[in-house]
Order: sequence, then C-alpha cells, then structure tokens
Amino acid sequence: MSEAAPDNSAFTPRVFSGIQPSGGLTLGNYLGAMTRFVDWQERDIETIFCMVDLHAITVWQEPEALRRQTRELAAGFIASGLDPARSILFNQSQVPEHTQLAWIFNCVARMGWMQRMTQWKDKAGKNSQNASLGLFAYPALMAADILVYHATHVPVGEDQKQHVELTRDIAAKFNHDYGVDFFPETEPVIEGAATRVMSLRDGSRKMSKSDPSDMSRINLTDDADTIANKIRKARTDPEPLPSDAEGLAERPEARNLVNIYAALAGTDVAGVLADHGGQPFSVFKPALAELSVEKLAPISSEMARLMEQPDEIDAILSKGAEKARVIAAPVLKRTYEIVGMVGA
Repeated sequence: MSEAAPDNSAFTPRVFSGIQPSGGLTLGNYLGAMTRFVDWQERDIETIFCMVDLHAITVWQEPEALRRQTRELAAGFIASGLDPARSILFNQSQVPEHTQLAWIFNCVARMGWMQRMTQWKDKAGKNSQNASLGLFAYPALMAADILVYHATHVPVGEDQKQHVELTRDIAAKFNHDYGVDFFPETEPVIEGAATRVMSLRDGSRKMSKSDPSDMSRINLTDDADTIANKIRKARTDPEPLPSDAEGLAERPEARNLVNIYAALAGTDVAGVLADHGGQPFSVFKPALAELSVEKLAPISSEMARLMEQPDEIDAILSKGAEKARVIAAPVLKRTYEIVGMVGA
C-alpha cells in the first residue's frame, strides 16, 4: 500500500464551510464567518456553503424553529453578499451523500480521537452518558461534509480548527488503509481582524446569542436604531484609545470595539488607531455606531424581505443541493468502490 501523503495540488481548489442553523445570527457570525465566505467567493476558487442542519439536531431542536432558523441562516448568507449563482448554497440534509460518507468515516475514525475533541468535552461535560451518539460522532460527519466535496480549504473559527485537523487525520488514515491518494488533507483557514468577536458587555467573553443580555450582542435582525444604541452603550474603560496596538493589550473592551471597527471598515487595527488614536470613547463610539449601521442595516432589511418569501429561499436551497450532489455523488461512488461495496 502507498503511504505517501496526498498531493493537494492534484485536487481542484475548493472551499467548503458551514454554520449551524441554531438561530440568532449575530455580528460575530457576520464578521467571523459570513464576510470571510463572501471574500472567498470573490477569489478564483469554487465555493460551497452549507446550513448544517444535521449537526444542529445533535442536541434537541424544536422542528418548526429548526425550519425557521435554517431559512433565516440562508437569508443571512444571501443578505451578506453570497450569490447563489456564484457559490453553491444549500442545507446539509438535502444532500444524503454527507451522511453516507459519514458512516464510512465512523468506521475509519477511532473512539480515542473523538474523546479528545474539546467541543465534545465542553458540550457533554459530566453528563456524557446522556449526550447523543450524534454529538459524539459529530466530527466524523463534519469530515464527511468537507471531504465529500474534496474541499481543499475550510474557513473556520478557532473553536473548529481541531475538527478540521481531525478531518485531515481521517483522510490520511483512509488513504493509508486503502493504499490510495483519494482524499485531500484539507487546510483550515483562520484569518481576519475580528475572527473572534467579543461581547459588548464583557470583552473577555465571545459574543453569543445565548447570553441572557441582548445588549451583549448585535443581532443581524436588529434595526438601525437598535444597532446604534447597543454600540453607544457598549462597555468601555475611561482611557482614550491608544496610538498603537500594544496599548490595547490589557483593555479587552477597547480591543473588541477597535477590532469590530477594523473588520467593518476593511482595514486593520493599526489603521483604525492611526485615525482614532487619542480619541475618547465619546467620540469613537458614535463613529463606530455610524459605520455599523451603514454596513449592517441593509443586511437586516434584506433578511426581513427574504423571510417573508420562504418559497424563494427554499427554491434557492433546492437548486444549491442539486449542484452540490453533482460534486458529491461521484466522490461517494468512488469511495464505495475503494472500500469494496458491491454495485457501487
């Protein structure tokens, strides 16, 4: 059997990423994922983006809420600039090749690998015996999500990097076990000034839809007045902004607001501080509020329009699933052949 690592240059450059439709899209989702997805769409590379609804049900989801949240996430993708004519956009459960390949990977991956996953430990906690088998096997399905398209790059947050590394391990073991160079060793891509957006009330905590305070986050469904009000009331310290990034080191709230400004403006922290260093927050926060409204209010308006047209969203997702299966079906068929399935 061949033990050579796969040569990713032999694979069509292709980006895949997904977000769970668990409801409550925030500025963190927009800056940490959606703007990155749109940026990849502008490059000379095929892009595939997915509402991972199968992952969502690893914990209980109320069915009507899941349907609504899947459509809302699709609306958020589109309103943020993803063009279904240029990127493939679909929900995971419409492409059965994901779960079919996931079973193969369940038989390749090892229990010890899954038990080491930080998210499994965090989500299952001390009550792991009552957690779903799906939650435990989540990383194998994620590997299938990626590798059923032979994706070479996956834009992810830092919290998902370990799962992409596991995807590489699964690909390498499959290739080694069957003596093939069939699956690429996918690269996780983590980039951008505001990849991790923090709470507006506590700069040491990630912005989250589960925070009990709505003032801790900007929701993509917030209107212009609400966005501006939340920025104006964001927690800060009494000192003016520093003139360089080193001055933000022990100031989490200030660093968070500067990062948000940099990401929304398409610049970097140094650029923001070059323009606003020395300003008190009474001057900087109105500027950030104006920029936030300029960038986000059109998104919330378009999301609201799309959510009033669920048939339009469903048609886009259905067409995207058809495009996705054109890529996924041959990969699954060849996988079955390699494994030895009769009639594959």
